[in-house]
Amino acid sequence: MIQQSLFEDETNQLFTNRVKQLNSNSKALWGKMTVADMLWHCSIPLEAASGKLIPKTNKLVKFLFGKMAKRQFMRNQSFKKNLPTFSEAKSKGKHDFNTERDKLVTSIQNFKTHGIQGLTSIDHPFFGHLSVGEWDNLMVIHLNHHLNQFGV
Repeated sequence: MIQQSLFEDETNQLFTNRVKQLNSNSKALWGKMTVADMLWHCSIPLEAASGKLIPKTNKLVKFLFGKMAKRQFMRNQSFKKNLPTFSEAKSKGKHDFNTERDKLVTSIQNFKTHGIQGLTSIDHPFFGHLSVGEWDNLMVIHLNHHLNQFGV
């Protein structure tokens, strides 16, 4: 499997194009999110990676499961369907499709533009310390998971 990186022009453009293929009528192949909810949800981890958002950490869950889950996740390179997410990434309202699509496209492009220097030094709320490559990998896998969820 070829490793993709949002820091690379080609991969960044690929994900941007996939987001732009969605429309307000796009339906999920699994799960309960609307397309607008998914777009909003996908922006949240990018905000956490940049340090714009600092999610709350459940220290006990992180201590008991974080390192093991990180190893397993990095080895498998995918998310299982319908996994729970951290509270800040759970949609609590209605989202506008166009606004959220534009926001996600900008967030993906900013990830590349701001580069390695744009990543937070704060630990991930569940996985703990992430290297630059792990943050990048996590963003690619998360985006791919949800774009696949909506068939693009």
